[in-house]
Parts: sequence; structure tokens; C-alpha cells
Amino acid sequence: QLQLVESGGGLVQPGGSLRLSCAASGSTFEDYAIGWFRQAPGKEREGVSCISTRAYNTYDADSVKGRFTISRDNAKNMVYLQMNSLRPEDTAVYYCAAAFATVQSMCVQRLGDVWGQGTQVTVSS
Repeated sequence: QLQLVESGGGLVQPGGSLRLSCAASGSTFEDYAIGWFRQAPGKEREGVSCISTRAYNTYDADSVKGRFTISRDNAKNMVYLQMNSLRPEDTAVYYCAAAFATVQSMCVQRLGDVWGQGTQVTVSS
């Protein structure tokens, strides 16, 4: 059974950078598209960036395009989210998820078959 665990969150100043990691366990990692999502208190969960099974396709939300980069290493069962030029509005709990879906559908429709526990990202001066 696939399980996901996020790490790498923390407190950063506006304009700073963080790299989030999502570690997967289980034998079916390569069958899933992987996405990063975020949710702030009182707000709807948002699809941030999603990547296809073999990383041929990615989808980024307009709010992070050009600032965030998703990548995956299937040999290591790892997915990463490099976040640059962070803004206070990026503050949220960030979750990784796995889904049998296209990257656009996953991010836009917020689809996930398996979810991690989340990691807090706070951008503040």
C-alpha cells in the first residue's frame, strides 16, 4: 500500500526559498501522478504543482508558475517541490498526493488517491 510522508517545511522570509520532499513507500509509486497541494486555515485546498508518472508532463498553478518547480526520482521513490521567491500568501500546510490521473486533472480538480500528512510552510518577515 502506497504511503507518502512530506518534509522540509519551515519558516522563511519573503523572497526566500525552501525545498519540500515527499517520500513514498510501497511498490506502486511509478503508477501514480504526484501532486503538491496546499491549504491555509479557512481556505479551500489548492493544487500547486503536479507531475506525471515519468515526469514527461507537469502542471503549475498560475500563482506559482515560474517560482516553484516539481520533480521526481522514481528510483528513489521521491518527489520534490523547489519553492523560490516565496511570498506571504504562500503560507499554508503543503501536502503531497498520489493519483491515477492526468496532471491537469489532478491539480485543477484536487484529486488524490493517497495523501501525506502535510508540512507547514510559513513565509513571514
